[in-house]
Amino acid sequence: MQCCKEHLVERIRRIILITGGTGYLGRALCEVLVARGASVRALVRPGGAQRAARGVEVCQGDALNPVSVAAACEGCDTLVHLVGTPHPASWKQAEFERVDRGSLFASVEAAQWSGIRHFVYVSVAHPAPTMHGYIGIRMECERRLGEASLTATILRPWYVLGEGHRWPLALVPFYWLAERFGPTRAGALRLGLVTHAQMLSALGWAVENPPPNSAGNPRILDVAAIRAIAAGGAGA
Repeated sequence: MQCCKEHLVERIRRIILITGGTGYLGRALCEVLVARGASVRALVRPGGAQRAARGVEVCQGDALNPVSVAAACEGCDTLVHLVGTPHPASWKQAEFERVDRGSLFASVEAAQWSGIRHFVYVSVAHPAPTMHGYIGIRMECERRLGEASLTATILRPWYVLGEGHRWPLALVPFYWLAERFGPTRAGALRLGLVTHAQMLSALGWAVENPPPNSAGNPRILDVAAIRAIAAGGAGA
């Protein structure tokens, strides 16, 4: 009984830090986790506190500065890294290098300093026939996370459908065909579309179910795994 009580106290005291906590996925994830009773802290840029979800502890700081991120990590058990360039496009390479790579490297360094027990990162599905610069940066970030020897989960969606992100709906018939045709099936499934709600389900599951100590060997959730978790399937 004492062991159960200690486990419950540990869960109650857990604080989840979300970088990019006011963004496309971040704000909604904050709402989901708070609704489930989690203690959530959001790292936001100065002046961004008003965009944070209700019930979230707000920490203003610079996601590109490891010292600033480390300050936000104080007392946290889990770090969910969601900082990135909005609406990625091939002409935004400089932003990918400055924001996407810079913020991930800063968060990894801060996590090492702070003893974060579980690092969750949203990367991108690969390989792919397009967006090579963006994918290259995300793969570099994945390697950095692996080299840091942190227990980690990496999610690899291709495109997340949601408000303001609906143009690929026109491609759904092509995906349907490609997923059923032998030569294109694997690629279509790897680069399949997922919804905003499916990503929130997968992120919430990842946070609540950290992998066993996997230092240097992150757990990977690809498109198929994201869909399965959202549907209550394998691993959910």
